[in-house]
Amino acid sequence: MNRFGQRFSFTTFGESHGKALGCIVDGVPAGLLIDEEFIQSELDRRKPGKSKFETARQEDDKVEILSGVFEGMSTGTPIAMVIYNTNQKSKDYSNIKDVFRPGHADFTYFHKYGIRDYRGGGRSSARETAARVAAGAVAKLMLQQLNIEIVSGICEIDGIKAESFDYDHAKESIIYALDAKVEEAQKDAVMRAKEAHDSVGGVSRVVIKGSPIGLGEPLYYKMDSILADAMMGINAVKAVEIGDGISSASLRGSQNNDPIRANGFESNHAGGILGGITNGEDIILNVYFKPTPSIFQEQHTVTKDNDEVDFSLKGRHDPCVAIRGTIVCEAMAAIVVADMVLLNMGRTIDGVKNYYL
Repeated sequence: MNRFGQRFSFTTFGESHGKALGCIVDGVPAGLLIDEEFIQSELDRRKPGKSKFETARQEDDKVEILSGVFEGMSTGTPIAMVIYNTNQKSKDYSNIKDVFRPGHADFTYFHKYGIRDYRGGGRSSARETAARVAAGAVAKLMLQQLNIEIVSGICEIDGIKAESFDYDHAKESIIYALDAKVEEAQKDAVMRAKEAHDSVGGVSRVVIKGSPIGLGEPLYYKMDSILADAMMGINAVKAVEIGDGISSASLRGSQNNDPIRANGFESNHAGGILGGITNGEDIILNVYFKPTPSIFQEQHTVTKDNDEVDFSLKGRHDPCVAIRGTIVCEAMAAIVVADMVLLNMGRTIDGVKNYYL
């Protein structure tokens, strides 16, 4: 499936080393100001080659809007956006034409389809996430009208954990670090792995601020389940926590419950969601990225004919995919919230009457 969402949805297309990639965003309400500079600024946050902590692939990721916008406003019709690839080096992948890279989707794609685009992983490449960020930027423009904000940052790299979460600092940090006190240690960990021709994993922390009470569609389209779905669909993500997540399994109910008073909740162990529905508190997610599977060490694998071989990878790759991945997490969170906002509008008769009467 290449489509995500119900009322606010998007479909992506394209491959890592194809001519272009892009998305079609459907369900955008008419009359929304489409700020192209903002959309581009979101893509600039995710684009590769900005620092030594990322892949050396240089892509401008310039977005071009093809449809759905007239005189700067959404028309209510599908918004199509395209991003052209300009810096492919497909020859770097010639040595894996018949070889499956450990940790990648090469093995499963080939056995599922009987064919694969070996140039950078083709459709399975994280390059595709540029289109998700473009779609997420449109969702953010809609959410801005509702005073809903989504922020994120890196709270852990190579086991080095943030002790505080400063989202303003993360916006200025080259690795989107949330804690300035451990930022240098996290950078050092990335560089040590890079120099050893290896990679490290990391954790992105995403917070949705200003969410109204009532978003989420039980039983099978809950806010937390769809957020987890959105995050797990991002390349290299292996786990998602909402609120206290895993640690809540070791607590008692008396410790994990969030007491309620007239002015709101006294704590937020639930991460802003109860019964799959938002409770008005900040929605908090931790998204866990595995180490980038593209490493420059000799590895054991097999060919498409199942012959055992040892091989060394070539190319340009992120030593820590979580760094740029945190921008993708923001985008997907925005898309989920935008979808839930539109789905929620007709859930009561008063909501219907407010629109038609």
